[in-house]
Amino acid sequence: MKNRIVFITLLTALALSGCATTKPSNDYGRPGELVDAALVTFNNFSADPNMTWFRNNIDRARAVIIFPRVVRAGFVFGGSGGSGTMLLRDQSTGEWTYPAFFSMGKGSFGFQAGVDVAEVVLMVMTQRGVDRFLSPSFQLGADASVAAGPVGAGASAALSDILSFSRARGVFGGLSVEGGVINPRNEWNSAYYGRNVRTVDILISRSVSNPQANGLRAAVARKAAQ
Repeated sequence: MKNRIVFITLLTALALSGCATTKPSNDYGRPGELVDAALVTFNNFSADPNMTWFRNNIDRARAVIIFPRVVRAGFVFGGSGGSGTMLLRDQSTGEWTYPAFFSMGKGSFGFQAGVDVAEVVLMVMTQRGVDRFLSPSFQLGADASVAAGPVGAGASAALSDILSFSRARGVFGGLSVEGGVINPRNEWNSAYYGRNVRTVDILISRSVSNPQANGLRAAVARKAAQ
């Protein structure tokens, strides 16, 4: 009996060790690094031949949230997540805001077989979807409807608050984010703008700015204008 207890204890420790080594993190040391990675991801999506609908409908989106790296992790215990940045489009001027930072996590995302890392872009299509990102926390699919974004030029989009596009190892699709929990990264927002700010200060009041994000804002604006 004693040996069995020791064995179970060791197995549990090994499992927890596996989770610790593969536990998803933001994968970036600073918010500015995430902004740079978001620009690369957005350009990857814009150049993908499968993303015709995505490119042609950026101007319809109320906001875009870019997750350069969503990671599946866990040994015995599952876990997934990543950090992203959101730009909101002004409905009257068409101008895109400076970024606000969020995390997305879930017990087990719907990755396709053999894929552990994916790039994800969420297009927020409704005001209801925007409002959810201004809340302290919400769940995709429960508090705001989410659907996979359409592939190709002739595809039609589902009537959802949020459309999800993903690329894994250069392949379109392969990841379901339904059930993912979205939380603001307030500490990163404050670090990036040099003072305590809330998501609403960045996206609605627009009382802060950081020129480091101008490249990302310009890239999104160019696609929206095409």
